Amino acid sequence: MTEITLREATHEDIPAMVRLLAQLFAIEADFAIDPAVQARGLAMLLGREGSVVLVAEREGRVIGMTTAQLTVSTACGGLSAGIEDVVVDSAHRGKGVGRRLIAAAEAWAQAQGAVRLALLADETNGPALDFYGRLGFVRTRLVWLARPLA
Repeated sequence: MTEITLREATHEDIPAMVRLLAQLFAIEADFAIDPAVQARGLAMLLGREGSVVLVAEREGRVIGMTTAQLTVSTACGGLSAGIEDVVVDSAHRGKGVGRRLIAAAEAWAQAQGAVRLALLADETNGPALDFYGRLGFVRTRLVWLARPLA
């Protein structure tokens, strides 16, 4: 298999990342793909202090991505890195790409001084929950609540 490389995303990667997010949102009941909205969000993250967007690339094609952002956790008394948008193209799953993306996000978080990694996952996405469990993530009793600001 051709080597897979990981790197920080650029604005030129946004269309490919939006296509990946479409695959992710297809299995997440809480979200619907709106390419313009996702492109705007990715553009906001790129180069933003306290955040990173990582892509996995094979033969010049983006095949996976994740994002991480720092917040201050009063529970931990330090920085926490929130990982979102972990997605690998369906044709490349099960080959260690997701594991490498999370490891790279973790390395970034540690370099920023974070003391905890946290992530959100759809409660109905059993394969993803199993994957995260194998990486040492544990379910908490916290429930994520959200509402739009208008």
